[in-house]
Amino acid sequence: MAIPAIENSELVAGVRFQKIGKLYHFDYGGYPELKQGDYVIVDTRRGRQMGQVMGFTEPDAHRDLRRILRPATPRDMVLRQHWEAQQDEALEICREAAVSLRRLSDVKFVAAQYNYDGSAITFLFSAEQKIDTTVLQKRLQRRFEARVDMRQIGPRDVAKLLGGFGACGITRCCSTFLTDFSPISIKMAKAQGISLNPSEITGMCGRLRCCLVFEYEQYVEARKKLPRRNKRIGTPHGEGRVLDQLPLKDAVLVDVDDAGRKVVEREDIIPLEEFRKLAEKAHSPCEKHGDGSCECGMPPGQRQADRVIAKPAPAPTTETAETTESAAAPKKDSSRRDGSRKSRGKPKDGQARSSRRRRGRRRGGRRANRKPDSGADEAKS
Repeated sequence: MAIPAIENSELVAGVRFQKIGKLYHFDYGGYPELKQGDYVIVDTRRGRQMGQVMGFTEPDAHRDLRRILRPATPRDMVLRQHWEAQQDEALEICREAAVSLRRLSDVKFVAAQYNYDGSAITFLFSAEQKIDTTVLQKRLQRRFEARVDMRQIGPRDVAKLLGGFGACGITRCCSTFLTDFSPISIKMAKAQGISLNPSEITGMCGRLRCCLVFEYEQYVEARKKLPRRNKRIGTPHGEGRVLDQLPLKDAVLVDVDDAGRKVVEREDIIPLEEFRKLAEKAHSPCEKHGDGSCECGMPPGQRQADRVIAKPAPAPTTETAETTESAAAPKKDSSRRDGSRKSRGKPKDGQARSSRRRRGRRRGGRRANRKPDSGADEAKS
């Protein structure tokens, strides 16, 4: 990572003493050749320590920063490795000494940390209450040539030092990337709809999980855009009451009066006043009618809600069945006869008179050839 294009005298260096630890800032104006990743020697409240430069930033005018003493040398690096190898043995000596003291039998000693040159050693321990370790510190001072310090830490720091895996199956956040612990409350779990079962929201340290704070702000912002519980709203399914918010879906669960439970997206939510006005307008008479026909297709006085598609007429009764059948019977096709007439054309006057005469002769012959009724002859006789 390249250093920003700012004067070196105007920058401060961020130094870290542990692999996953807090970042402390120091003035490095006397050593402009320092780069990210270099090791330096600095003076702290616990003596001289070796740290690694993690980056550079602009200084804060209201802070009084300590200066970097010097860059670390290869000899300093060798000394650091030597004393780090002695830390486990020192921790065992401390635990044995604590067992001999009855009042410290419940104290959990977690780690022992030498500084880079072995001039000081710090023992980290955890306890439910504040513990006085003066007697133990004096005993350990006789065993070690270095200055002995005792430091009490919380359960989260213990989990960070020990490492391990979380309930999610991956390495714990505190021992991977968290450099500081943020305050966490049960309110964060409620805002995200997580079960309040202690086994579901507590971590290996026995405290609320650090991951509860990661998405808390996103849930809060998403819930602000959704209607609250028990509020009545309008939906495409009708009017209903909000049962629950679904921030990840950007929707709400609604108990619709006439349709049961429905999941409604935020875009489809209608404010209650607007929804009721639309419903009232749908059941009110049409106001567009005049002397002529209606623009909306309804007769005057008909409500908009009553505008439905006309249903087919009912089947005819028995009395009118014959009339209906005769009306529905297909007509004789006279198109062929008409077509023949049209094809022959209009007859002339002489042809029309001769055809009428022939038809008259045929009718007269039929009447003459018809036999008289036998019953009528007997009556005459």
